[in-house]
Amino acid sequence: MAGFNQVILIGNLTRDPELRYTPKGMAIAKFGLAVSRNWKSETGEAREEVTFVDIDAFGRQAETIGQYLKKGRPVFIQGRLRLDQWDDKQTGQKRSKLGVVLESFQFLGGPRPEGEGDTARSPRPAASAGAAAPAAPTPTADHNVPAEADVPPPDDDDVPF
Repeated sequence: MAGFNQVILIGNLTRDPELRYTPKGMAIAKFGLAVSRNWKSETGEAREEVTFVDIDAFGRQAETIGQYLKKGRPVFIQGRLRLDQWDDKQTGQKRSKLGVVLESFQFLGGPRPEGEGDTARSPRPAASAGAAAPAAPTPTADHNVPAEADVPPPDDDDVPF
């Protein structure tokens, strides 16, 4: 049986990422994403449908997300669907929840507004952040032109101070 499990979403964070570490030191970030769809009804009335999706990120990507993303920030997510199933302890019923496991992401929007997030360190440009977390190629008219995310980040070890 053939299968393909890939999800691409663009939306805004519904809450600050919750960053935790496993006993072995693996970072796990959990956050919510609001994805909207706009259309016009038969009567011409503007309509909007919002879908809320839970996202799980692991490793270095989770640490980057925990450091740079906050509630309301837009982000591009590429991942796979995962169905979690469990028995409800109170009712004994089987429960399930569909979520997304992040495989790559890109920051969207411009630089952070003044006073938002960590002020001791300036945010990385989108190209180097995408390189730290491999991201989907940016669609271009000429597919032979590398996307910004394909350009490797500068090597911080070469800085003389």
